[in-house]
Amino acid sequence: MKKIPKFKTEAEERDFWANADSSDYIDWSKARKVLLPRIKPSLKTISLRLPEFMIEELKIIANKRDVPYQSLIKIFLSERISKELNV
Repeated sequence: MKKIPKFKTEAEERDFWANADSSDYIDWSKARKVLLPRIKPSLKTISLRLPEFMIEELKIIANKRDVPYQSLIKIFLSERISKELNV
């Protein structure tokens, strides 16, 4: 295995790995799966205009499920995206 060079900046390291074959530097047969349960995806705030009746109905459903209505919207969107992408 080749030795991984020292990098002065993150950009330098990013450029290196964009062009290098990692199998020359890392023995992937010894790799282990690692779960990182506390990593949260980055979020972006958006403005979404919905009819008032729809928001009220979402709040009713969310109340029945004991979740905040905005979380329920995320759940519904996630389920639909997965369905559309056949995941």
